[in-house]
Amino acid sequence: MERNIKLIWDFRGPASAKTAEHHLIHLKEYIQSEKLPLTITGIEIQGEMLAIAYVVVTDEHLIPLRDALKPHRATLYEE
Repeated sequence: MERNIKLIWDFRGPASAKTAEHHLIHLKEYIQSEKLPLTITGIEIQGEMLAIAYVVVTDEHLIPLRDALKPHRATLYEE
């Protein structure tokens, strides 16, 4: 069974939500330009001063995306 891994970029400060939204645009552009079969992306506002942008990948895409996009952290994704 293949794992789903959530690659996460953290943004802090008063503009964190806007920055996460903007970063998500670039993540989606990258996915489209590389023709990757990734469909789960998003942002989460975790407070006034913290927001994250994320993309969910499988083991197959984990290492290439980690090396290319340099996420801050990752966690297992459970639907």
